[in-house]
Amino acid sequence: MIQVASNCVGCGKCVNTCPFGALSLVNRKAVANASCTMCGACVSVCPVKALSLPAAGAAAKKDLSAYKGVWAFIEISDNGVEQSVRPVGFELLSKGRELADQLGEELCAVVIGDNVQNYFADLSAYGADKIYAVNSPAYHDYNTLAYANAMVTLIKKYNPSVVLYPSTYIGRDLSPRISSELFVGLTADCTGLSIQDGLLIQTRPAFGGNIMADIKCPDYRPQMSTVRPNVFKKVLSRPGAMAQVVNEVIAVPASAGKVRIISKQMDPVSGGQKLDEAEVVLAGGRGMKDKAGFDMLETMAQELGGTVGASRAAIDLGLKPKEKQVGQSGVTVAAKLYIACGISGAVQHIVGMEHSDTIIAVNKDANAPIFNVCKYGFVGDVRQLLPKVIDGIKKAKN
Repeated sequence: MIQVASNCVGCGKCVNTCPFGALSLVNRKAVANASCTMCGACVSVCPVKALSLPAAGAAAKKDLSAYKGVWAFIEISDNGVEQSVRPVGFELLSKGRELADQLGEELCAVVIGDNVQNYFADLSAYGADKIYAVNSPAYHDYNTLAYANAMVTLIKKYNPSVVLYPSTYIGRDLSPRISSELFVGLTADCTGLSIQDGLLIQTRPAFGGNIMADIKCPDYRPQMSTVRPNVFKKVLSRPGAMAQVVNEVIAVPASAGKVRIISKQMDPVSGGQKLDEAEVVLAGGRGMKDKAGFDMLETMAQELGGTVGASRAAIDLGLKPKEKQVGQSGVTVAAKLYIACGISGAVQHIVGMEHSDTIIAVNKDANAPIFNVCKYGFVGDVRQLLPKVIDGIKKAKN
């Protein structure tokens, strides 16, 4: 809390200024209580400079030696017919295996839900040394308060060093609440994770994607990150192995009853496959110009068994719905084949598709940045080129 020097004259200006009521006068001297947030508002108003913030590093550092292990939160998806592990969970385990090996620690999967024993074999095959399972019909449907309470309970009990979450609707909802309850940081939408000097280096785009920032958390545990789907490759590192299973019984708190699911409706994906699950993606940019240009992409996608995405510029022009956007503020894809048509290749778009296996680009500007990341590049008018390519594909299939 704020520090008060002996030259305090008890004028009371700091008491009136404090927005948290953390200061009072005792024997004509200012005294701070536990409500002090060290905002510093009182420091500037003190006429005798008797108030000051603690010097950096003055507080004793917390002993972090008890925090061990890399955890991956495994999200269970429900398509209305059956439940399964979302593929991003296997991606987190694959990267987590690499991080855990560098740290010399265990890799643990955390799975919360109903009948989660069905997933143990797959989680083990993707590298998990240990599985923490919270298994109950009460967790069949995702509930923020219930899942957050379960995760916080587990984290406080077992003290992991690193916890990874998927950057999905559930992961983005769950992880900030856990971060807040544990008073630790959270790095969102990471595109890279590594270990340096025993710390987790969390890499993500910053300043609108113009730079890549490396973020670390040296003083608090656990170190927590969310990771977008399709950023890391899935690796079967331990096929046939079986992880140690730790079953935990955690009651759902009464507060979780504030939210109840009355009914579910699963809307079909517009325009075919989900972008983040498609093996072939054709993405159009400003260079497609109009709906007719995207109609050509749709025709070509049908011939190749793929789906169509778009750049931010095309979305802003109303040529495709927001759910079809590929890039930093849209969907991250890792297709086997990615074809960028009329897309210049801004950094914000690149971070959403650079993990695809084979990238083909078509753009009339020979200096377009997209040609720096593609395997095959064609300089020309995409609207003139695509009809010929489509005809060639049809002839080849016949």
